[in-house]
Amino acid sequence: MHELFAENIGLFHLLGSLILNCVTVWLIVHFFYYPKGQRRDYYFTFILLSVSIFMLIYLFMGREIAGTISDAGMVGAALGLFAIFGIIRYRTESVPIREMTYLFFLIALSVLNGKTGDLHIVERFVINLVFILIVWLAENFHSAYNQGCKYVKYDNIDLIKPERYDDLVKDLEERLGVKITRVEVGAVDFLTDMTMLRVFYIDPEKRIKSVDRMFKTPEG
Repeated sequence: MHELFAENIGLFHLLGSLILNCVTVWLIVHFFYYPKGQRRDYYFTFILLSVSIFMLIYLFMGREIAGTISDAGMVGAALGLFAIFGIIRYRTESVPIREMTYLFFLIALSVLNGKTGDLHIVERFVINLVFILIVWLAENFHSAYNQGCKYVKYDNIDLIKPERYDDLVKDLEERLGVKITRVEVGAVDFLTDMTMLRVFYIDPEKRIKSVDRMFKTPEG
């Protein structure tokens, strides 16, 4: 039994690290991101992306020769960077800030879990707890505010004049059904009589969704 364990210690180490990473990522996505985001597509993306990044880093960069990263590790690093920038550059839709932040956060966590093979399991467990604690603190600090923000494509450009600001706010409150605190006017298209507004509103229930901050209507 002892010999079997010694022969497969690398496999057990990989499985233990993978389980730790997956559990931590799942806790962050399921209990911190999803209750507010409610985006199953990003839920799916975060989980699979974290596993992919972890395996890439662990298998290609986790092996060191004489204290230096091997050629395979360099290839893995290059592929990892290409994958990260490819996701950002060639995305098919505009990713909200909150989702993009979670994306980078989980990538950093997966890279760290895949590269800290020389640390004791207790140390790695503490590191993952620190990541969870940071997310918890950030989400609770953010939840203390009840002001939301929406990007609105607006059709009545006559009301964007400074002297008609009160009429603009009243019209938006009637259409959106929320209490508005501030309105900022962005780009104006006089050919189509359209303008982009950033509307700040009060959300007593603090159920602000990141989709509110989308400024482009999804196609299809």
